[in-house]
Amino acid sequence: MEEAGICGLEVKEDMFCNSQANDILQHQDSSCGGTTKTHSLEGDEGSDFITKNMNLVSSAFRAQESREEIPGREARTGPPDGQQDSECSRNKEKTLGKEVLLLMQALNTLSTPEEKLAALCKKYADLLEESRNVQKQMKILQKKQAQIVKEKVHLQSEHSKAILARSKLESLCRELQRHNKTLKEENLQQAREEEERRKEATAHFQITLNEIQAQLEQHDIHNAKLRQENIELGEKLKKLIEQYALREEHIDKVFKHKELQQQLVDAKLQQTTQLIKEADEKHQREREFKTVRDKEYKAFQIKLERLEKLCRALQTERNELNEKVEVLKEQVSIKAADGDLVSPAMQPCAALDSLKEMNTSRRALGMHLEARAKAKSVSERRSATQKPSSSGSAKGIESVD
Repeated sequence: MEEAGICGLEVKEDMFCNSQANDILQHQDSSCGGTTKTHSLEGDEGSDFITKNMNLVSSAFRAQESREEIPGREARTGPPDGQQDSECSRNKEKTLGKEVLLLMQALNTLSTPEEKLAALCKKYADLLEESRNVQKQMKILQKKQAQIVKEKVHLQSEHSKAILARSKLESLCRELQRHNKTLKEENLQQAREEEERRKEATAHFQITLNEIQAQLEQHDIHNAKLRQENIELGEKLKKLIEQYALREEHIDKVFKHKELQQQLVDAKLQQTTQLIKEADEKHQREREFKTVRDKEYKAFQIKLERLEKLCRALQTERNELNEKVEVLKEQVSIKAADGDLVSPAMQPCAALDSLKEMNTSRRALGMHLEARAKAKSVSERRSATQKPSSSGSAKGIESVD
């Protein structure tokens, strides 16, 4: 059974390798589907080289499998099954033949020998990795097999011990039967002797009975006296019972009072727990509100940073424009001194540029001030939410106390 399981694992390994090879080759076929007929001619020229490499790879793979099978065979304790080995070898040959055919068909679709050799190397690396994994599984199965063999030997030893114990018990049962027979005979003899003794004892008992009757008459007189004493003791006992009943009633009242006190304490405890729960819920809500406000405050901070960056950029642009305006003014003044006609047109342009620059700077400053005002309002709200949360927690602590 263990050899059949190992063969089944090897067949599954071969099928898994075939499926992976087919997937790899199909992927390569899809990637190389757009090649021309000239590449197919080059593939026919390099087919001899590929078949040689395939033979080398298959021989190496078979040698690796034989190395992996050697420790498994050494670990087997039972005799090998020839039919199962032949079936496993046939299945391996079939799967290897199919793999070779599929691999050859897939390699013929490739264009260059380098690609074919790369595909073969990749296939060999995958098969080597899978063979290592299978070798690890084989080692695990061999350990399990050795453990099962040890358990089998242990069970066989226990079985032999049980057989010996059974034989001993049978011999003891025979001895017990013999002993029971002897005991039965002895018991019959003792019963006869006891019957004779019983007759003698009955005669003696009759004599003693007469003596006892005489003593009973004497005891009747004594019992009358004891009866009178018992009546007196009964009256005393009734009084004690009445006192005990009164004491029980008092104890019941005390217990009821204690139960009422316990119920009152439980009610107070329940009320305090309810207040604690409400305080916790309120604290949780305030914490959630605080997290929301923190997120909003962070968003406002990000916006403020962006606006500050924008203001800095606008400031730099403004400075650049001022420099340009000064340069233009100098040029205009030079041209006006030379008596050029273009100077009246340049002065309005410079004035317009300065006005646009002032408007943009004012807008940027207004946006910056609005963002700062929003940030201040958010910080004020945040501090306001923190104050009631601290006061609410203090109230909850006072209520618990």
